[in-house]
Amino acid sequence: MTKLKKKLTLFGLTMIAVGSCIGSGIFVTPYEVVQAVPHHAYVLIIWVLGGVIALTGALTFAELGGMFPKAGGVYVFIKEAYGDHWGFLYGWVILLVINTGALAALGMALAEYFTFFVPLSASGKVIFAICVVLGLTLINGIGVNLSQALASIFTSLKLLAMLAIVVVGFIFYEPQSVSLQFNLTENIPNGLLGALLIGLIGVLWSFGGWHHASYLAGETINAQKNVPRAMVLGALIVTLMYVLINLAYMLLLPLNEIAGTARVAGDAVASVIPSGGKLVAVAIAISIFGTISIYTMSAPRIYFAMAEDGIFFKQLANVHPRFRTPLNAMLIQAFWAIALLIFWGTFSNLITYVTFMDIAFMALAGASVFVFRVKNPEQFRPYKVWGYPIIPAIFVCISTAFVINTLIQRPVQAIAGLVFTAIGLLFFYWFKKRREKHVD
Repeated sequence: MTKLKKKLTLFGLTMIAVGSCIGSGIFVTPYEVVQAVPHHAYVLIIWVLGGVIALTGALTFAELGGMFPKAGGVYVFIKEAYGDHWGFLYGWVILLVINTGALAALGMALAEYFTFFVPLSASGKVIFAICVVLGLTLINGIGVNLSQALASIFTSLKLLAMLAIVVVGFIFYEPQSVSLQFNLTENIPNGLLGALLIGLIGVLWSFGGWHHASYLAGETINAQKNVPRAMVLGALIVTLMYVLINLAYMLLLPLNEIAGTARVAGDAVASVIPSGGKLVAVAIAISIFGTISIYTMSAPRIYFAMAEDGIFFKQLANVHPRFRTPLNAMLIQAFWAIALLIFWGTFSNLITYVTFMDIAFMALAGASVFVFRVKNPEQFRPYKVWGYPIIPAIFVCISTAFVINTLIQRPVQAIAGLVFTAIGLLFFYWFKKRREKHVD
């Protein structure tokens, strides 16, 4: 049988971890955060909190990634800790909710920024997004070397663009027009804890993706060391960049203007550079395009691993004989993302739907480090999470609080994700019966 080839380096995998996070979120969702917590200090605090969640998660997953350097990443952690049915549900939700929903949302965001240059109708935006998702799926199907090169190039470009916005913010900042006096007695919204957790929807959407490095362990050189390193480095780089760029937004625009625009990066630069809006639109388009490219490549390794384990369609375990990629798994993901683009709706609905289920399973995967410490204390661990058990406990507790609050505050999107999960259980038992019948 044709196998996946180990070609990913530490640099390439780190660029994938960073590029998976930095897509549209940091350029689009700050207005939702400011609406939830209209206060300079709390805005920065909530982005730092997102970084804490990402870093504690990366440190936790670093131990898991070293223990299980296999294609599929989080799917493998959950399956080994809780059993086949939980592993299947994660892969099922990744396919039907998390990754395909993210691809649909990113495609719509890219189409929206493309309208800076070419006017598009509502249906035109959907068609444009479909073409991008399908086109990048086919390009990444050619081989992991090309995917690594694309990830490195586009992630480097987006980091440079973000640094440029930060520099503009600090150069054009006028102390008399923008106040950064963090008076914690003013503008505190009612129900602060709930407001912070609602603000986290956009923040965690923006941070989501650092764990994509774990999906590609089966194609990584020296995976036991490089997968953990890539996740931790990715989380650190993204946290630093996000805090700096949000500070730059606030240096350039008052909070009420940030709260009123979904194009905060463009408006912030355009406030001091007349042509800045279009320049930023190009940078954001590059950023989103690069993230779509990574998402079309990374998550299909989960469906591939599930099929190899006999709990998904066996055709998804096929590796293309020439390109050495799981092309069938990549195509089924693209087709479902297209279905979501056609039927689901708005960007805001998509990111709530995606983030709720993503963080729920991230909390479950993070808790597996406790399971393995009890169940397999003697198992080889090339990396042990620093600060155990406090670090993984922080990640699991904050993630769980976010999930519960989202279920209460945004029940429609959360329940939609739970319904898809419940349907997944029925499919799991169907696949299980098929596998048992085949064995007999």
